[in-house]
Amino acid sequence: MLRQYELVERVKAYAPDADEAMLNRAYVYTVQKHGSQKRASGDPYFSHPVEVAGLMTELKLDVDTIITALLHDTVEDTLATIEEVERLFGPDVARLVDGVTKLSKIEAMSEKERAAENLRKFLLAMSEDLRVLLVKLADRLHNMRTLHYIKSEEKRRRIAKETMEIYAPLAERVGMYEYMREMQLLAFEQLEPAAYATITGRLAQLRSQDSGQVDAIALAISQALSGAGMQVKVWGREKHPYSIWKKMAERHVNFDQITDIMAFRVLVGSDADCYRAIGLLHTTWQAIPGRFKDYISTPKVNGYKSLHTSLIYENSMRMEVQIRTWDMHETNEYGLAAHWSYKQGGVVPDGQVGWLRDLIEIVDASHDAEELLENTKMAIYQDRIFAFTPKGALFQLPKGATTVDFAYAVHSDLGSMAVGAKINGRHMPLRTTLANGDVVEVIKSRNASPQLSWLGFAVTGKARAEIRRAVRSKERGELAAIGRKLFEEIAGRLPSKVGKKATADAVKRLGFKSEEELMAAIGTAKLDDRQVMEALVPGSAKNLPAPDQWPKQERAISIKGLTAGMAFQLAQCCHPVPGDRIVGLRKPGVGVEVHSIACDALISGADHDWVDLSWGERSAGAIGRLRCVLYNRPGTLAEVTGIFAANMANIVQIQMISRDDLFGTYEVDLEARDLAHLTRIISSLRASDAVAQADRL
Repeated sequence: MLRQYELVERVKAYAPDADEAMLNRAYVYTVQKHGSQKRASGDPYFSHPVEVAGLMTELKLDVDTIITALLHDTVEDTLATIEEVERLFGPDVARLVDGVTKLSKIEAMSEKERAAENLRKFLLAMSEDLRVLLVKLADRLHNMRTLHYIKSEEKRRRIAKETMEIYAPLAERVGMYEYMREMQLLAFEQLEPAAYATITGRLAQLRSQDSGQVDAIALAISQALSGAGMQVKVWGREKHPYSIWKKMAERHVNFDQITDIMAFRVLVGSDADCYRAIGLLHTTWQAIPGRFKDYISTPKVNGYKSLHTSLIYENSMRMEVQIRTWDMHETNEYGLAAHWSYKQGGVVPDGQVGWLRDLIEIVDASHDAEELLENTKMAIYQDRIFAFTPKGALFQLPKGATTVDFAYAVHSDLGSMAVGAKINGRHMPLRTTLANGDVVEVIKSRNASPQLSWLGFAVTGKARAEIRRAVRSKERGELAAIGRKLFEEIAGRLPSKVGKKATADAVKRLGFKSEEELMAAIGTAKLDDRQVMEALVPGSAKNLPAPDQWPKQERAISIKGLTAGMAFQLAQCCHPVPGDRIVGLRKPGVGVEVHSIACDALISGADHDWVDLSWGERSAGAIGRLRCVLYNRPGTLAEVTGIFAANMANIVQIQMISRDDLFGTYEVDLEARDLAHLTRIISSLRASDAVAQADRL
């Protein structure tokens, strides 16, 4: 553990004007506050914040960050308060300490909810000051170094899993590769102990059999480049054990089949020397096709710059080579921390700004703990591709991203209005997966809105969070509209007229935050009629007549622009279309299921509340289902699909039900504007010589 004077000397070595008295006061404060507390290792608890502060000095960070590292656990684990920290060390330190401090443990929260809320608080604090992230990463790294002292295997695995899924990817996204690699290694040891032991054992075996081969290859690379007049430094290293295991899993191979265990790093003087060096190496040894990557002309989102290539050395040995300048190397290893060094004063790389903005949008749009954790992981833990707008603006997206992900990456409003796209000049649907280098033009419409089905192919955390938020907003509006009509019917049964004050009082009595929430609860049958009446006029529900004697709904509720999966769900048993007489079944917590009035399912739905519905003026059609019996001869199916095309009806699904020597029976789902449209299609089918029978299901 660092002694007090050693910590101060480290800071003074790179910041001679640092406030020595403040550093000493912070060191003494954390020792006093943590007092006799012990860690799982048996060491005094204050040894942890002191070591975290030591990690911050290695990155040459400013005094406020060092003090934050010293104090980061005092508010959470001792009687210290943020107000006391602010009084003793100033508002900046207090803000940073508060950002790193976890939320107090609220008993009502589940473990997952607490983790999500802590993550939410941390991300918001990080967006205001990135030093919060640097302290948090150092805190997690030191905790991982001492994780083996914790006796509970379950707790060790939980911490390791969280590190692998959240903190190691965060370190990677801000370019702190040294932190990322060590966290991954320590987490890998806990999560996959057998695989860890096997791979580290095989690497040790290779090391013992090396006979200086790594040094010989490094020397050969150095001689090839220095012989051309270049000043270089070259060294070799083993691939990271977790990286090897990941590659084995992805390629479905064993250790012996991994050929590029060794990687070599080449440091040169300038950007131009990087490209000159790659040319010399490619003319000296054979390059492996498809393995050259240029992160200098197109850096990673975290600011990482380097040239990567793979070469075939003697005896068909493969080796990976990374070429970069000295400045690139410092940024690549310490990433964002290099920009927060004492000399540079916290200049954030441009590439970080958009990523952080996306994270904060995800925090705002996420509805619950599970969604926040899912969307955050998506945002920080995926390999990237590059796609361009027609004007040449570059956007980095995860592999597997679609045009809808691209639209949301450009702007949330563009994603919400997207209806299609041109990819490299060709019209393509929103679900199209993008390839590296695609030029994407998003086609939009002001009448469009995000669809629930988009969640089936959207992969970025930002896109999924925004889609869910838009769907929930529309669903709440639909539910509130149903609930308001039903509320009016309920209020009409009361002996006196219900005013705004009575409604506001009912909202409070029932524990809702707003009138809209109350209406949505009525729309989903979370509240029955008696509960609503009692909340409006206490005591009014005691002498009510039986429910079957209540007055019927006076007018039908008009439904517009139906979208499957929203508050109104078109029943799959009868497939109602605009023009059908319809009724709704109000199911608790689900919404309203829309049925045709003649549907047999209404018999079994007698236990549910019925809602009289009508189609709105702007109802945008629905999916109708037909059963067609076709003569079993060549060309009949083509003739039938031609009838659908002639009637401007898009086929959603077609399925063969049965077939014999004479006939084939098919069920067809197709988009119909209304009942008249569907009737015309059926008439056209019945008039065809290819069709023996056509009926609606």
